[in-house]
Amino acid sequence: MKDQFSNNSVYETTIKLLILLILIVWCFLILMPFVNILLWSLILAMALYPLHTKLSTKMGGKPKLASFLIVFFALAIIFIPSWFLFDSLLAEMKILKTSFDSNAFSIPPPTEQVKEWPIIGDRVFDFWQNTSSNLEQTMLKYRDQLIDIGSKLFKGIFTSISAIIQILVSFIIAAVILVFGGIGESGRKFFRKLAGNRGDEFADVTMKTVNSVVKGVLGVALIVSIIHGIIFMIAGIPYAGLWSLLVFILGILQLPVILISLPVIIYLFAVKSTTVAIIWTVILIVAGLSDNVLKPLLLGKGSSVPMLVIFIGVIGGFMLSGFIGLFTGAIVMSLGYMLFKGWMNSGEEVK
Repeated sequence: MKDQFSNNSVYETTIKLLILLILIVWCFLILMPFVNILLWSLILAMALYPLHTKLSTKMGGKPKLASFLIVFFALAIIFIPSWFLFDSLLAEMKILKTSFDSNAFSIPPPTEQVKEWPIIGDRVFDFWQNTSSNLEQTMLKYRDQLIDIGSKLFKGIFTSISAIIQILVSFIIAAVILVFGGIGESGRKFFRKLAGNRGDEFADVTMKTVNSVVKGVLGVALIVSIIHGIIFMIAGIPYAGLWSLLVFILGILQLPVILISLPVIIYLFAVKSTTVAIIWTVILIVAGLSDNVLKPLLLGKGSSVPMLVIFIGVIGGFMLSGFIGLFTGAIVMSLGYMLFKGWMNSGEEVK
């Protein structure tokens, strides 16, 4: 009788666990299309939580008004300039396409100054001269390389536009989450369930890591791209919007801005006097070095996790998961560092 009861209990428990597993998997599959937006919403809510709390307190405990002001100023400061940037970029691409379609697109011939460049002057002059005189033949010769570069460039632009739209939607959802409140305490409860007494410490590390990545990666990339965009426009560089967008993408990818500045510098030496070109070159070099000054100040500031760990998490996370990986990678690496550090010090605590 007891064996029969035991067998029934095992079968009943197995069926319950199976149904629970099916329910969890089903929920996960339903949420899959919205995972990126939900993750962005939670990350933005965590990043804005301190600011929202301060604003709400100063306004006499009005979380809705605080959320509205945050969204309004974010649109004014971030998304409206981004919209103008992409609008300018699309307009320039339309002009470029029209020029190609009407066979009116041409590359200006190089000046004799190009020959005076050390080491590469003659080669650059010959290549530039051939491209200017016979653009179609040059494009056919380097067709595969141009197609590869164009596809990567288009993919990068499309990814950037898609990411900005996702962030916009996530920003609104994050504002709603902040209105209802509890994001800070909910995060602490979650980590307390996972880590027990160290849950609050892990929650603080997560919040600080998110803030560090927002300031140290996205913030620095945006500032550097705006600085370069202004320089490109003042210097009269064609398609300034496109070049500044590429600077922003390189900033997020943690690649050197010189990859964009160098072709611009070459163009400046080709079309402007040597003195003017040197002045603009110095300005562009200084603008590129601003990344090295801003990043150490903002990335990892106020966090108990070393900047190197966060930096590795940012790069690895981006390579693994795209833009959202900038945050998830940094968070996972930070938590992993805390666990590893706790494990290394656990023997000393026993002694």
